[in-house]
Amino acid sequence: MKKILIADDEPHVLRVMKMSLENEGYAVDTCANGMEALAHIERQHPDILITDIQMPQMTGEELCRHIEEYLPERSFLIFVLTSRTEIEHREWSRQIDNLQFLEKPVSIRNLIERLDDYFAGVAGGESAA
Repeated sequence: MKKILIADDEPHVLRVMKMSLENEGYAVDTCANGMEALAHIERQHPDILITDIQMPQMTGEELCRHIEEYLPERSFLIFVLTSRTEIEHREWSRQIDNLQFLEKPVSIRNLIERLDDYFAGVAGGESAA
């Protein structure tokens, strides 16, 4: 079963995404901030990380930078949830491998399609990101 970790400080977003993805057959864990997500990633390596940008204690950007610096061999894809479309909020992402943006509000159907495409590419031996 594919493991997905979702980091978001909005409980409603966590509930909806968790329920929707579990209904599609994914194993889903949730965290309320980047610090919790980082601790979870160090214990259990997810197949996908979905993280919000703006969270308390450690932002999604800080989480991604930390992962890139301290886990350079990671194999999981990161989806970054953001409602910000300004270019400066995406400049940092060019330094992070295997990262994609998802605009808020997130379409669950679009997310599931992207996950399915990613896992189909991984299973086929292709680079999906």
